[in-house]
Amino acid sequence: MADCKSVILVGVGGQGAILISKIMTNGLIKAGLDVKQSEVHGMAQRGGSVSTQVRWGKKVYGPVFGEGDADILVALEKMEALRYAQFLKPDGVAIINDYQMHSTSTATGAEEYPADPIGAMKKCFRTITVDAAKIAIELGNPKCMNVVLFGAMCDSLGVEGIDWEEVVKETVPQKLVELNVKAFRAGREAAKAGK
Repeated sequence: MADCKSVILVGVGGQGAILISKIMTNGLIKAGLDVKQSEVHGMAQRGGSVSTQVRWGKKVYGPVFGEGDADILVALEKMEALRYAQFLKPDGVAIINDYQMHSTSTATGAEEYPADPIGAMKKCFRTITVDAAKIAIELGNPKCMNVVLFGAMCDSLGVEGIDWEEVVKETVPQKLVELNVKAFRAGREAAKAGK
């Protein structure tokens, strides 16, 4: 559907792609949009590849989309950007965490880790690279790198009038609100700076 937008979020199990999709879905629903979300956990608990798809618009008939349909690809791990690149539209944007984490397939030697996944993506797509792991560590908790990456991605959504900070506060556990708001702000600034 032409009036739908689509995002695919990818990573390795345990990185928090599902939380990003929940924050995004909550915000888009608050904006009055029809939103559908689909999760593919795969071998999530064993370090396998994980993806989730989110579609939104005036009316969305299904959550799943195919190759070449994503407006945005968000990769919490840089090799996963390459693994799912075929889902991104030629004029889409890739937001990539400059972070390497071996999945089950690369750790066991079943698959070779590519030499320069970010460079390969830049040759084909508009790419925003953020060192979300470094930012999260500087904030005091490496687990918030997913929200750093969400902050880096939110302006690319092209949806006006959503108070994303408020949505983050409402979606994350209460004890982690302050940390995640800082992570969101840091990610947004990093994307603007083009880091």
